[in-house]
Order: sequence, then structure tokens, then C-alpha cells
Amino acid sequence: MMTSASAWASIVSEMLTNPALPAGYAGVAPVMASALEVFAHAAAPRGKPAFDIETVTTRGKTYPVVESIVLHRPFGNLLRFTREGLPKDAAKLLIVAPMSGHYATLLRGTVARMTETCEVYVTDWADARMVPLSAGTFDLNDYIDYVMDFLTYIGPGTNMMAVCQPSVPALAATALMNASRHPCRPATLTMMGGPIDTREAPTTVNDHAMQRPLGWFRNTVIATVPMHYPGAGRRVYPGFLQLSSFMSMNLRNHMMSHYSMFKQLVVGDDDGADATKSFYEEYRSVCDMTAEFYLQTVEHVFQKHSLPSGTLRHRGELVDLGAITDTALMAIEGERDDISGIGQTKAALSCATGLAASKKKYFLVPEVGHYGIFNGSKWRDVIAPAVEAWIAHNAGKGLKAVA
Repeated sequence: MMTSASAWASIVSEMLTNPALPAGYAGVAPVMASALEVFAHAAAPRGKPAFDIETVTTRGKTYPVVESIVLHRPFGNLLRFTREGLPKDAAKLLIVAPMSGHYATLLRGTVARMTETCEVYVTDWADARMVPLSAGTFDLNDYIDYVMDFLTYIGPGTNMMAVCQPSVPALAATALMNASRHPCRPATLTMMGGPIDTREAPTTVNDHAMQRPLGWFRNTVIATVPMHYPGAGRRVYPGFLQLSSFMSMNLRNHMMSHYSMFKQLVVGDDDGADATKSFYEEYRSVCDMTAEFYLQTVEHVFQKHSLPSGTLRHRGELVDLGAITDTALMAIEGERDDISGIGQTKAALSCATGLAASKKKYFLVPEVGHYGIFNGSKWRDVIAPAVEAWIAHNAGKGLKAVA
């Protein structure tokens, strides 16, 4: 219904601004056309965006970037980004993207910045509605398996960065690989705005998950993929519901952004309107996640706090954070983060009881919200250099020898 409404709004908006219709230049027509264009943009369906990282600039020089799929899996590919001129001993970095309604391209700025100094790998999670039932299920155990498999594929000495939600499975994978002395256990793990222990400074997101029993989520927000998708019959948590919950947290700000876009369109400020459109093109590009993964995340991360409590099991094996003795851990939090409260990511450091203090680092970034941790000027100029320095200090590969 919304798709049809968006299409009609777009058609009428174009008719009202058609040069062949003089009425479009006077009266209420421009205002109506602008309002319809804002609605059409807000309601339009969106597919998966491209990373579109063609070049990066470092030390005043611009280098071409090559993107490739190096490993294909049903529920997510492993992508590789490397730039021309990168030193042969450059650090290898696996960026674990969230599986929380948005595509991995939400981390475009994160990937582009780290490609300046690292050979970057990214978990490109699939839209669950596009995965046939024959591919099986995908739950929290599978997520952890994927992370460990990707680390194994990349090889020893790999560094890992988890942005938001995947901090939990990335930390669990790190503990399991340390416990088994896996040769490809990560050299460093950087967790950014991750809900390791949501009992610390609970946010609206945490409260929402705690106020209702798991059965409510199963019966209320889980849907079946319609027949016209490859994943027909699969039970999923639809991406548009996740997007709705995120937007409702800052509804006033989103409404003001669209009102500003409306005013810009009325006065003919197309450049200003296009900037807002570009942001929401990415923000509104959403995908579904499997019901089993979503429900396990609600249960173990937000309700039972299984990982910090020491009760999380992976395929029957207890995940012991105290087993982390080699992987250096860095926790990064934003002072204004309204999704993962201050202290939730930092909790990982105190839970890693077997790790030396010299291999732990905490960074609270002033005046930064959740998305500012991994995107924007503070990320590029303040946070990324801190991550690079941490990797260089603990892995000692390539970051000081940038071409």
C-alpha cells in the first residue's frame, strides 16, 4: 500500500512541476508538489545500496580501491577492500557489521576510513527474505560460527572490529577461539557502542526488550516472508519494523529533517534537499533478519544478559570470557549514545578477567552519539586514529608504514 501511495505521490508531484503546466509555478501548486515529493521519498521501497567506495585519499594522495567477494555463504558474504599502494605488511581488519535491520553499507564511512591503512574485510549480511528455506536456519550460534569461519579464512594475526550489535557474538567468538588456542584467534578486538551488558545505563531500546516476555515478541513482531520472495515461508523480523522503532526514538528530529527538506524544495534549494535525501536513502534501506536470531538476541543479550553473566553456550560449550588471554580488547563508547548506554561496552573489559590490563583500553568519546562513533568527522579524525594506534601497538603490522 505504501509503495503504491509513493508512486502516485511521485507522479502527481512531477505533474504539478511540469513546465508544460504554467499553474505549477504559482499558487499552492509548488507547495503541494514539494509535500508530495517528501512523502514519495519517505514511502518509497529501497533495495540494497552499493558500498561504492572507488577511491580513498591518504596523506594527500588518492588511491583506487578494489572491492571483491572472497567468500560466499548463504546468510552473508565476506567482502574484501584493498587500495593500491597499501604496504604488503598492512594490518588485516575484519569489520563485523550489525545484523539489525540495516545493510552493511551503513558502515560505508567506517570501511572507507580504515581502507586507508588496512586490508579490510566486511561481513556483508544477507536479507533473510532473499535466502531460500533450503539454506536452513540462522541463529546466534550460526552468527558466531560465521565470525570464526571468516577469521579462519583471513588467517592468523587478523584484527577485528565489531560495530554495535555484533560486539556480543564477536566477543563470544574471541573467547571460544582463545579457549581452544585457535591459530586464527584475533590479535585485537575493538567493540564500538556494543550491548555487552545492557544492565549498565539502560536505554529506551533496553527497556523495551525488558518490559515484555519473549512470547510477546514471537507473536507480535515476527512475520512470514510472502510467496513472491526467494525466502518465501521463512519466519523473519521485518526490517521496516526495526526501522520504525529506531525512528520513533528520535521522531521529532526525523520530522524536523523532513520539514526542512520540504521548505528547501519549496524555495528551490535542491542541493540542501538532496543532502537530506541522501542520508535517508541509506537509513531507510532495510532488510529482514531471521526470527531465530532476533529472538535469541532479545533473550540472551537484553533479557538474560547471558554473556556477561557467564551462562551463554555455543553449541553446548560454555562461553568463558575469562579464557581471553591473547586478544587485546578496546571498548569505544559515545557520550551521547542513546542506543547503547555508557558502560555497556566497557563491561567487556571487566568480564575478561584473564586478560592483562595492558591489553585493555577504554575510550569514551565526548559529544558523540551512536552513529557518530563509526561515521562522520569525529570518527575519521579522532576515533579511527585511536583504533589504528591500538592495532599498531598490539599487532605491530603496517600501520606506521603507510605509503
